[in-house]
Amino acid sequence: MGRMLGVGVEQLVVFHAHHPLVQRMCKSSHPCINPGLYALVGAAATLGGVTRMTISLVVVMLELTGGLTYIIPLMVAAMVSKWTGDRLTNGSIYEEHIHLNVYPYLSSRDELTTMSIAADVMQPRLQTTPLLVVTQNSMTIGDLEYLLSSSTMRGFPVVVSESSQYLVGWITRRDLTRALDQEKLYNPDVAAESEVWFTDCSQSGDFSFPERVANLSSIVDLSPITVTDQTPMETVLDFFRKLGLRQVLVTKNG
Repeated sequence: MGRMLGVGVEQLVVFHAHHPLVQRMCKSSHPCINPGLYALVGAAATLGGVTRMTISLVVVMLELTGGLTYIIPLMVAAMVSKWTGDRLTNGSIYEEHIHLNVYPYLSSRDELTTMSIAADVMQPRLQTTPLLVVTQNSMTIGDLEYLLSSSTMRGFPVVVSESSQYLVGWITRRDLTRALDQEKLYNPDVAAESEVWFTDCSQSGDFSFPERVANLSSIVDLSPITVTDQTPMETVLDFFRKLGLRQVLVTKNG
């Protein structure tokens, strides 16, 4: 489109060369209309409207042209295209594709309309369905297989015990499934009644290793991102946006 506009303006100048406006703008005998410039500005406007880039777009175009001659039309095209795109849609083409593919995404432009804390939005809520957890030393392979088959969670918190739910770490569903499959494949003594440990026996001070116990402490993330139940949601949203998190664990007194 930019090239077509440039050719049209060039022909307009050629056929109206004696017009006072043309004579005032084109004082020399050299052509004063460059269709390539219109094409360059049109490309910058299209790219700016699609991607919502401004400064970086102008820098890229300056590197392509190799000079500062066209910086003003490029800046104007980039800003006008961004303003026009923002009026038509809320996000760039990348954000639109993220929404089309139903990927989890938090835009930096979204703001909270109400003041809330992490306890108000965490799942599951307090006094509702209990959170599915993995205990560090008291579950069997059968218990873990049932937990995996009866839930769709992408991971599970590892706690000390059912009664004392102090957080130990985090384990992903994929790592747990793979570890159980490998344990059953390479350890013939493992059965459905075999216990599974998610802590290193040397760290707990117990250097004895009971028979028929699967040690899966190597797949536990011992330092997951956590917040307290009183953390403001503005801080939680910053964690998700800046760290690219899929989940944050909410704790109270550990």
